[in-house]
Amino acid sequence: MIHVAMKTFIPSALALMLALPAHVSAEEAKQQQALANVVILATGGTIAGAGASTANSATYQAAKVGVDKLIAGVPELGNLAKVRGEQVMQIASESISNENLLQLGKRVAELADSPDVDGIVITHGTDTLEETAYFLNLVEKTEKPIVVVGSMRPGTAMSADGMLNLYNAVAVASDKQSRGKGVLVTMNDEIQSGRDVSKSVNIKTEAFKSAWGPMGMVVEGKSYWFRLPAKRHTVNSEFDIKQISSLPQVDIAYGYGNVTDTAYKALAQNGAKALIHAGTGNGSVSSRVVPALQELRKNGVQIIRSSHVNQGGFVLRNAEQPDDKNDWVVAHDLNPQKARILAMVAMTKTQDSKELQRIFWEY
Repeated sequence: MIHVAMKTFIPSALALMLALPAHVSAEEAKQQQALANVVILATGGTIAGAGASTANSATYQAAKVGVDKLIAGVPELGNLAKVRGEQVMQIASESISNENLLQLGKRVAELADSPDVDGIVITHGTDTLEETAYFLNLVEKTEKPIVVVGSMRPGTAMSADGMLNLYNAVAVASDKQSRGKGVLVTMNDEIQSGRDVSKSVNIKTEAFKSAWGPMGMVVEGKSYWFRLPAKRHTVNSEFDIKQISSLPQVDIAYGYGNVTDTAYKALAQNGAKALIHAGTGNGSVSSRVVPALQELRKNGVQIIRSSHVNQGGFVLRNAEQPDDKNDWVVAHDLNPQKARILAMVAMTKTQDSKELQRIFWEY
């Protein structure tokens, strides 16, 4: 009887075991079908960097690891979205040029227009990550999530932050709640606005901050939102990457104690169509520099006053300097590097200083 019972039991157990994988596969297939399609565009940077040993968290070579290896290094991405990668470029971000910005921007626009793409993640070096994020925020005409992400430590280092940052970026890009919020940056578990965020410290993993605070947080693959962007962006922008073939030369000159006008004049002589004055405090301009800037403006160079205050530099019009009289523009709360990005984009449409000022207020 024991023998018969065993024979009766074994086929039932086998049937259950055979049925289980089929059931799980069907469930997995259903879940996969519901997942968003996310494309990861890789550009290089620390997140693709490698050091000589695990102890090298600040000394390493950037832009060494390709996008396929980045994706393979975070297999959990498959639980968040259907992910595919594309290597757009492979450089350290301090070397990104205007041509690189246009190349990336046009590829993002092509993907955003594709019906089988729900979100886009861009891996990027941190040195100019804020500039690229703001550029895309101005020129991409889509509500689909665009998330820029980097890391402060290479993947070979102990406590590397790139894996989790990338996981969070895909989580945000695949989240329907991320639509229409402009270009986003996910670093250190925070969701930041690409317009507001800047790199405020190096070495530390909490390097990216905004004077106005993060838009949200990412916890275990789920995004939580706390505020919305107030400035114009993406679908509400008057700028379109498809209509931009080149960017004008805009340069930055730094204000400091005992500064001279040498840099300002040299940049203008080298072809700058606009100069961002990275001033002290409220975009203050030294008395040694004012006459040169007035003369440059008369010669057609746009003068834009910004502040190099680390966080929360806010330049008021006609405070410190008579901007109306000088026909200068103020950068509002944009730091010098972001002011440069907006000036380049704006000057593809207008050379009028009053229009430029209107644009700086609105974006």
